[in-house]
Amino acid sequence: MPVSNIFKSVFPYTLETEAEYLLMDDNRIDKMIQDAHKAFKSWSKTSFSERAGIFKNVSFLLRRDLESLAVLITREMGKIISESRAEVEKCAAASEYYAEHAELFLADEKVMAGYTKSFISYEPIGVVLGIMPWNFPFWQVFRYAAPTLMAGNTTLLKHAPNVCGCALALEKIFLEAGAPVGVFTTMIIDTQSIEKILSSDLVQAVTLTGSEKAGSSVASIAGRFIKKTVLELGGSDALIVLPDAPMKQAVGVALNSRMLNAGQSCIAAKRFIVVKKALDDFLNECMIQIRELKQGDPFDQYNSMGPMARTDLVNSLKVQMEKSVEMGAEILYGGYAGGCNFKPTLLFNVKNGMPAFDEETFGPLAAVIVAEDEEGAIQLANMTGYGLSGSVWTSDTDKGIAIARKIRTGSVFINTLVKSDPRLPFGGIKKSGFGRELGRQGILEFVNLKTIAAEDVK
Repeated sequence: MPVSNIFKSVFPYTLETEAEYLLMDDNRIDKMIQDAHKAFKSWSKTSFSERAGIFKNVSFLLRRDLESLAVLITREMGKIISESRAEVEKCAAASEYYAEHAELFLADEKVMAGYTKSFISYEPIGVVLGIMPWNFPFWQVFRYAAPTLMAGNTTLLKHAPNVCGCALALEKIFLEAGAPVGVFTTMIIDTQSIEKILSSDLVQAVTLTGSEKAGSSVASIAGRFIKKTVLELGGSDALIVLPDAPMKQAVGVALNSRMLNAGQSCIAAKRFIVVKKALDDFLNECMIQIRELKQGDPFDQYNSMGPMARTDLVNSLKVQMEKSVEMGAEILYGGYAGGCNFKPTLLFNVKNGMPAFDEETFGPLAAVIVAEDEEGAIQLANMTGYGLSGSVWTSDTDKGIAIARKIRTGSVFINTLVKSDPRLPFGGIKKSGFGRELGRQGILEFVNLKTIAAEDVK
């Protein structure tokens, strides 16, 4: 049972309570499931142009209210205000992207198979449950909701407890944009209600972005009820630096990737794997640039990083750091925390077996790992149970691509920041999950690929 039937929204920088939200009871949950199913019956029959019109309205509303929405994000989870503004804009762009491309992505696909006519039809499947985290409270939702709804499905959103305000704001945006009641529904519920929702015959699928533990739990429940599942879980992404890398640029992107959103990103560069010949240049540049980072009030435009989202997250990261140091890692910079503020930290001499190497470190903690050579760097990059993304830095782009083919992840970016992009499929392998979001592949996850074959009567 939950400790309380109330969720609290807390501003991480001051730890002051912003708002309180009452959990919804079973009767209300049942009503929401029924409404989502009812909405699906009509929404799935609307034309792509009708759905696109609503998503273009969504994009307009996001930009109209960008400042107030950005403030809401920052007050609920603590990222600096410029990052919150960029997140809202990214959602607007994703809405436009699927409004413009969904019909083409889901057009009938002809297959030559010896019949008079044979093709694949892509059809919506019904109500999709979305279980989303707090670190990108708008973008994580749009990443699945834009393709899923444009395909003709409806969705129930179970967001993280500390971003209830963001969750309710999202539902309000869709309603104002013209989406019928039930197309996008926010549920203020705890994790114990997930099994009840997935047991319903009216709910057809679930997508979750979150931890490995959460993914395993939800996948087990979904498997029991034979529900389609997409999981985007944790990562321990490697950033490989070769001796011929443009060092100043590589370090700048590495630190940006690691410290963006106070390090609370699944695709952050968490393990800096540096070939020995490049080590001195890399560390020298790293120490110069990390000292320039300013952490503090997320509403102060001169700060480059705000607090972490919760004190328990700070404590978990501190334990991972301290255990790694006990095992031989060295703190080159940072290494202390207070409240939700964890100072940007650089660990050196990190090795396999340490928490900073083996586990996902969800905060502003970068681990520097030394590789003897290029092949050693590839081996170290693959020495993890995760497989979300990674990056390679080298002046030889073709060499970077060759290395990327050897890294076992869902994506690899060469000489640039790893990020999710509506135009590219996003997801992982191994303990980082399965299935894909974004791109054409993302909209195909929650549709029925129906084969239709016909012969003329002779």
